[in-house]
Amino acid sequence: MNKKKLVLIGNGMAGVRAVEEILKISKDAFDITIFGTEPHPNYNRILLSKVLQGDTEVKDITLNDWNWYEENNITLFTGETVTKIDSEMKVVRSDKGRIVPYDEVIIATGSVPFILPLPGADKEGVTAFRDIKDTDIMLEASKKYKKAAVIGGGLLGLEAARGLLNLGMDVSVIHIAPTLMERQLDETAGKLLQNELEKQGMKFLLEASTAEIYGEDRVEGLKFKDGSQLEADLVVMAVGIKPNISLAVESGLDVNRGIIVNDFLQTNIPNVYAVGECAEHNGIPYGLVAPLYEQGMVLAKHICGKATDGYKGSVLSTQLKVSGVEVFSAGDFMEGDDKKSLKIFDEQDGIYKKIVLRGNKIVGAVLFGDSKEGSRLFSMIKKEADISDTEKITILQPIGEEAGESLVASMPDDEIICGCNGVSKGTIVQAIKEQGCTTVDAIKGCTSASRSCGGCKPLVADVLQFTLGSDFDASSQKEAICSCTTLSRDEVVEEIRAKGLKHIKEVMNVLGWESEGCSKCRPALNYYLAMVNPIGYEDERESRFVNERMHANIQKDGTYSVVPRMYGGVTNASELRRIADVVEKYEIPLVKVTGGQRIDLFGVKKDDLPRVWQDLDMNSGYAYGKSLRTVKTCVGETFCRFGTQDSMGLGIRLEKKFEGLQTPHKVKMAVSACPRSCAESGFKDIGFIGIDGGWELYVGGNGGTHVRGGDLLYKVKTDDEAMEITGAYLQYYRETATYLERTSAWIERVGLAHVQSVLDDKQKRIELNARMDETLSVYKDPWKEIIEDKKTTKELFETVEMS
Repeated sequence: MNKKKLVLIGNGMAGVRAVEEILKISKDAFDITIFGTEPHPNYNRILLSKVLQGDTEVKDITLNDWNWYEENNITLFTGETVTKIDSEMKVVRSDKGRIVPYDEVIIATGSVPFILPLPGADKEGVTAFRDIKDTDIMLEASKKYKKAAVIGGGLLGLEAARGLLNLGMDVSVIHIAPTLMERQLDETAGKLLQNELEKQGMKFLLEASTAEIYGEDRVEGLKFKDGSQLEADLVVMAVGIKPNISLAVESGLDVNRGIIVNDFLQTNIPNVYAVGECAEHNGIPYGLVAPLYEQGMVLAKHICGKATDGYKGSVLSTQLKVSGVEVFSAGDFMEGDDKKSLKIFDEQDGIYKKIVLRGNKIVGAVLFGDSKEGSRLFSMIKKEADISDTEKITILQPIGEEAGESLVASMPDDEIICGCNGVSKGTIVQAIKEQGCTTVDAIKGCTSASRSCGGCKPLVADVLQFTLGSDFDASSQKEAICSCTTLSRDEVVEEIRAKGLKHIKEVMNVLGWESEGCSKCRPALNYYLAMVNPIGYEDERESRFVNERMHANIQKDGTYSVVPRMYGGVTNASELRRIADVVEKYEIPLVKVTGGQRIDLFGVKKDDLPRVWQDLDMNSGYAYGKSLRTVKTCVGETFCRFGTQDSMGLGIRLEKKFEGLQTPHKVKMAVSACPRSCAESGFKDIGFIGIDGGWELYVGGNGGTHVRGGDLLYKVKTDDEAMEITGAYLQYYRETATYLERTSAWIERVGLAHVQSVLDDKQKRIELNARMDETLSVYKDPWKEIIEDKKTTKELFETVEMS
């Protein structure tokens, strides 16, 4: 069967969701290619604010990681933008000169932030808040500057403001309207929200119109039309979005505000579809997740030849937390004309509820401070439910603890619990009864409920508890390692030990996995099995992340970067000559010295990887691995007049001992010969600072987006003591951390005092180091092993492809 060629233009939530639905219907019908302008896999844009606020990291908001594309045979081009759809030739053309043929093409280019055309809007320090790059700009600015101005008092602006507050900035929000979030909240709820946010430290300039952004090269402040000014080192524009239709215009598609589509998401050009924020259906471009996912399901059915009534538009609702405050709105929530409202206002507890009626039908609602009834009200609005025979005041239910007790019981099965993914109460109940789901995580895996914004998690938990009744186990509501199982990390490791499990498939079969595993659990199981059985376990390369399988870091253009090992950052003429020869021979375009004192070769072609490693004849620097990356050193007492210890000697010894050690996440070390800490030892997973008569050992440091200074673990007198403590510490981290948990998060979770109590026990230290030595005894550099075992270049290529 010849597969049809499907090209998706846009790697965001709406487009990839449509592809997910297509794969569910007909997994093998299409040869799929995806273009994404950003250098990232598909991530949850809704949760960017949590990254900014420090509640999570970018990896945690990834919806489909690199492995998902590979597992589904999807060709992904990141950092590459399609510039033209040639409908006559039936090809798409990219800004990198790539030409890809198609049978069907889906445009999912999303939206672009609206930047006010103000004088000074192009100055350094002015940014939107739309993607990971914008988030990084704001995070970096917060390290150097203190005053931030956010233009826009809608949801996005308030999320940005909350994040900047968390980063320690003085934040002012400028909004042209008299109340906040006027598109989602009425005047009363908007003022209540403002009061709550002011208590949190936000400042507001309402009904303010910005005239100019002033400063030299970098922004220094804002001038308003009334002549007043506001000092600011960072300006975030969050005044709205507009459909990204530039590609559509260039390609001759019909556009208005968005790309015009019919009920099946078809454009005016055959075989060309549009979905998501860039599409306009019946005059409306939608910007919320739920309508975009509804569109994706319709598109998937139509493109796969399945019957569908088509997309008929969406009733909009918003249920979320703004800086910890629950708000909800749906439908037409402003009274007037032929609409009347019913309100309840508990000023003492800050709870406000309103429904809007047209005759005997609910057409809109606003909830503030308590949004438990949101799903039920939204369902009634969508159904245009007639409430003639209902005591109207009971629709909002009494405010108090008793109000939510029968909420789930009174819900009909078709009531939507997860608005983002369109999951009803009945679907969740069915998953609990028929698929044995006993946790919220398991329900998310089976139904996708709570997968997007996560706002419905409490209601999902209520449905779970109500359905299970006396069988509900509150203690089991733990974090499962993925949606393929209900088991936590500790339970999986304990079962591996107790039952003597040796292989990933064996773990899945014995422990009742609900699938063949996913890109989240397979690497985790591979690590846990190797950690428990270091001698007997045979590493499963196919269960590793793609970078670890290729022993190089994939770049956004599809090439790889290679980092050879340089112990302690020390090299010699012979190694440098080999590196130079390899760079010339394979025409490697960029050679970069890294912050970890290593040399990184960027732009290596995939097919050249085996020969590059063979010609380098150097061990891998594991720049891609969940392992020891580098040990950064200063020159130490050998050369430096301030140095009190031999930092290079200890650094090289540490790196040679722990080279290739598999750990839950990457580990970086640094050794500084004196308290000046030129190797930045205080911000590493493990850092050593030389003092008179010995070393100070610092642990749990992190220099990434969530900067954390290391904690003083011990002071030791000799290098041997430093090695012993390091081995025991690393092994305890290996045995107790969750896969992909950095040491900074782990030390905060388990506590420094607890770790010290373990390492204070001499016998435990001996046992931990014995297990560490057992693990290290089986290490062999991956490329050396491949090269020694294989005779020809052809076999080397086959090994890479197979892995």
